[in-house]
Amino acid sequence: MLDIKFIRQNPEKVQKAAKDKGIDINVEHVLELDNKARGLDLMVQKLREDRNRVAKNKDIEKGKEIKIRLEKEESALKAVAQELNEWFLKIPNPAKPDVKVGKDESDNEVIRKWGEPKFSAKGGPASGWDFKPLDHLDLGEKLGIIDVKSASKVSGARFAYLKGDAVLLEFALIQFGLETLIKEGFIPIVPPVLVTKETMKALGYMENGGQEDMYHLEIDDLYLVGTAEHSLVPMHKDEILNAKDLPKRYVGFSTAFRREAGSYGKDTKGILRVHQFDKLEMVSFVKQGQDDREHEYLLSLEEKLFKALEIPYQVVKMCTGDLGFPAARKYDLEAWMPGQDKYREVTSVSTVTDFQSRRLNIKYQDGNDKKYVNILNGTAFAIGRTIIAILENYQNEDGSIEVPKVLQKFVGKSVIR
Repeated sequence: MLDIKFIRQNPEKVQKAAKDKGIDINVEHVLELDNKARGLDLMVQKLREDRNRVAKNKDIEKGKEIKIRLEKEESALKAVAQELNEWFLKIPNPAKPDVKVGKDESDNEVIRKWGEPKFSAKGGPASGWDFKPLDHLDLGEKLGIIDVKSASKVSGARFAYLKGDAVLLEFALIQFGLETLIKEGFIPIVPPVLVTKETMKALGYMENGGQEDMYHLEIDDLYLVGTAEHSLVPMHKDEILNAKDLPKRYVGFSTAFRREAGSYGKDTKGILRVHQFDKLEMVSFVKQGQDDREHEYLLSLEEKLFKALEIPYQVVKMCTGDLGFPAARKYDLEAWMPGQDKYREVTSVSTVTDFQSRRLNIKYQDGNDKKYVNILNGTAFAIGRTIIAILENYQNEDGSIEVPKVLQKFVGKSVIR
């Protein structure tokens, strides 16, 4: 949610920022409602003062007259305020000034690359490889560690069983991620995976079609989280944090659930785009104006993790049209996947500035002032996609998989056969 003062002072800027994200908002109508609400609020205040005054004078007839008018104006104010709030929630967070204006992912910018792919992006074997690499599903099925056929019988399409050494890889990634981030001062959390509609709406993910990608338990009116962020960020709802305790950083582990609405027919093979997967997610609460520095820091941690795994990657900066409703800036880290002969997203990191903290009423005490915190979120490991990158980048011609050195102590072996 944006500060109403900011909207009043920058209506054209807010209108353009929404348009840049591909969202159509009538800011003029919002301001008309705002003016109407302010007028009604003044009227209600005056009538309440009049009511108190005539009550002291014991003017019963006048009191009845004012009571009728007051009830009418209060009802009108409540209706206008409700409509205004609904419009507020439809306004997206403006992109930061350094974010490129663009329509979709085709306008995103690759800002740097790390590592040399073992398989040329042009096709054919590259340095050290004299065989054509297999994709993760072929490798996983031959090794008996990924089973989508059994999962389809039990749960339907886009589910999978991880078995044997794939499970060891998953928990190795979790342990390695936690070990790395705890040393950086992150507090580990296992959060709930079900949240209320009010909570999900406050995060800003239900607008602009976002609700279509969520699993909703209608009987209980609860939503399954699509990332640990969905239950980590609201943990401090309606709280005032102490400035000296900021930045406050968490790393949460949870299963994530996504309907993948609108993606049917895309990436259906294997475990790249599934309805259920596990994630390690970073969340930071920082003082106002410190989110840019924190954003670069979280991105550096994502790069640190993939450098340690020795998996080639590129960092991509999202344009406005691919940014999402609450994000002001977002980077994706895309790992090289030889089986697909392309880079694919494995992590992302975003700053949402004070957009979510205003909706959730999360502030910090700064001297005599109370200010809204800036909030950031970033993936440490999306487990399934990281396993894909490991299997495809570390495969041998005989179908065995070398275990990345940093994971060997957790997996207990150096080769998966």
